[in-house]
Amino acid sequence: MIGHTSPPAASSPLGFITRADEELTHVRARSGPTLERVRPGVYVDRAAWATLAPWDRYLVRVHAFALSHPGAVFCFESAAALQRLPIFGEPRDIHVFDHARTRSRRFGDVLVHTGADSRRIVGDGPYMTSRDITALDLARVLPPAFALAVVDAVLRQAGPALSVAELRDLSRSQAARRGRARVEWVLPRADPTAESPGESVSRAVIEWLGFPEPELQQRFVSGGVEDRVDFLWRRWLVIGESDGYAKYTAAGGDPLSALRREKTREDRLRRYVDGFARWDWGDAMRATPLQTALLTAGLPQLYAPQPGLLATLRSHPRSR
Repeated sequence: MIGHTSPPAASSPLGFITRADEELTHVRARSGPTLERVRPGVYVDRAAWATLAPWDRYLVRVHAFALSHPGAVFCFESAAALQRLPIFGEPRDIHVFDHARTRSRRFGDVLVHTGADSRRIVGDGPYMTSRDITALDLARVLPPAFALAVVDAVLRQAGPALSVAELRDLSRSQAARRGRARVEWVLPRADPTAESPGESVSRAVIEWLGFPEPELQQRFVSGGVEDRVDFLWRRWLVIGESDGYAKYTAAGGDPLSALRREKTREDRLRRYVDGFARWDWGDAMRATPLQTALLTAGLPQLYAPQPGLLATLRSHPRSR
């Protein structure tokens, strides 16, 4: 079933040069010092390609495939990239769905999926599986912390149009058994108030390290100034902040000025609590630096760490 109610797909970060453009551009479409081949007959500027983040390179690859296969229906990470959902690294494969096939097949870096479950298709080109289906597909196959980040983001995007209960009902109605235990782990923890993949992954790591569950996005007001914090452990009077570079470069401002404002904000917040912990993406992924930050801030480890789940942070087999 095809619908047209989804937000517009994310556009390609780069424009394309194709063999069909040769007569107009007088640029021969082939790999060389200035062009990078992303699909047969589809090229981009090599210097611009080299500056892209891994997830943006992947989005370019998805759009390049759509250019060559305009009727393709994207799923899994490919649908997630088009839907502006979190992408971790650069996924290895382009994922497309074909309900007419009897079994899934690989063609180079393209995986063609099929299945017994019906899927709502959205968009007007490129086409993709709907956000709820994309969320559940990825929850079944991604490392758990990344799966949580995707489901959080889908709930945040959809707002009141989609709930955890609806995702749970949809999951339990599906015939697919693969990854069901992972979905059942993710959904009770999913929370649309998590504002970034870093916060979502941090929540998983905090649990696996044995720390108590935090409250999210709590507000403090003083002197007419409102400050919102990523994590609060009210009982222990500890605040936690999951930092990302965007916090210091938002709106094109001066990073040094942003750091000064953040220092002033932290000083205000420290008046309310006994401990303040900061960490970044790398600290969360390595787990031990995040553990040290929380212990230093005075947060107790109430439970034994879960080394098996922490080990899932060390590799991501679906990305390059």
